Amino acid sequence: MRSVLFVLAFLLASWTPAAAQSVSMPAPFASPAPTLDHPRKVVLSLSERDPARVNEVLSNLGNVQKFYGTDNVEIALVAYGPGVHALLKAESTVRARISSLLAIGVNILACDATLQTLHLTASDLIPGVRTTPNGIPALVEFQAAGWYYVRP
Repeated sequence: MRSVLFVLAFLLASWTPAAAQSVSMPAPFASPAPTLDHPRKVVLSLSERDPARVNEVLSNLGNVQKFYGTDNVEIALVAYGPGVHALLKAESTVRARISSLLAIGVNILACDATLQTLHLTASDLIPGVRTTPNGIPALVEFQAAGWYYVRP
């Protein structure tokens, strides 16, 4: 036990912020760079109802879109649990933003299991929003298909 503590103390003492900053980042794109034929594929999740959190996620989504450009990235947003409320036409406070994202090709999916729990159907969603049987497994399947999952 003393030797483990000694090793931990040594590692902590030898770590410096300068050492942490020595990691080099790809600039600006990793190889191969994203293209129209081989875009980056990014999936984000939304599971909160709080308007500030919803707007934060949508802003992050927009930032990814701007960084890569619409031709070089495919983006999907999977909403489940309380996050589905942002996609309901009767109560969304971000309906215009959702419609704008749909218009530029962002895939927006609502968890059907959540809709069923709320006694709602796909017809209650903002036009253009699609459903997925279950939100979390959808995120797993996106990742299995090679998409990068980001939880902003």
